[in-house]
Amino acid sequence: MIPTSQTHLQTAVLSHAGLSGKKNEDRCAVASFQLDKNDPRLSTLGIIADGIGGHRAGEVAAELAVDYINMRVAESNARKPIKILENAVHDASQAIAQHSAGNEKEHGMGATCACVWVIENKLYTAYVGDSRIYLLRENYIQQLTVDHTWVQEALEKGLIAAEQMRDHPNAHVIRRHLGGIRLPEVDFRLRLDEKESAEASLNNQGFALKADDLILICTDGLTDLVWNDEIKDLILQAPSLDSAAQALVDTANQRGGHDNISVVLMKMPQTEEPTSAKKSLINWLFG
Repeated sequence: MIPTSQTHLQTAVLSHAGLSGKKNEDRCAVASFQLDKNDPRLSTLGIIADGIGGHRAGEVAAELAVDYINMRVAESNARKPIKILENAVHDASQAIAQHSAGNEKEHGMGATCACVWVIENKLYTAYVGDSRIYLLRENYIQQLTVDHTWVQEALEKGLIAAEQMRDHPNAHVIRRHLGGIRLPEVDFRLRLDEKESAEASLNNQGFALKADDLILICTDGLTDLVWNDEIKDLILQAPSLDSAAQALVDTANQRGGHDNISVVLMKMPQTEEPTSAKKSLINWLFG
């Protein structure tokens, strides 16, 4: 692919260390490309990584994750987005593991990641850990990702109730991350309906975005303190994407800011509405 100076989406990126005094171990980036010199179609890649390890250099792991994923996608031909994203995340995980093994002070470091790749108006996602991806369409918000955490697994098994998740002592125990000995299982479920099967969620890859659809990628420093419906309202009430990003970060900090807070906003511009909308999302919106 060929890097371009401007994205074909409207974007905003903001990262803040929070108020706890810890270093900012989040990293995020947006990159844009033309598919080929003979193919003028455009694509935009958004990535967020949340470092794990604290004193074990989580910020280094997060930076490696963003850099490697961006580099591998940029080197691709964009013909098989899911496979390209999977290989990119695996390469990033291996790079983190090798770096960690060669430096005693950084041994054991890791990172979560959440990736959004929009090719023309087609949405592709990939994620590992508890950084999240949301879709806002008109007055609705949908969490597209499923957290890889102990509490999420406990909820799915009926061991705890949803209202117990946020304050549970295991709320931040992550089940998957980049940088381990084994390659992480990259999650490609793109959940447009809370009740749909995993297979249905996987089949949503390549979902057609409409004009004014907005994608949010964020770390748990936001979602620990700001509820989904509040996230939606803050974005919809903001006069611009930059001010929306600032409002999200400010609200998390006003509520304690106990962790790093990072957000990437990607909005489809006003263009002719694509005709191939997914039926599951239409049912979700109007049913």
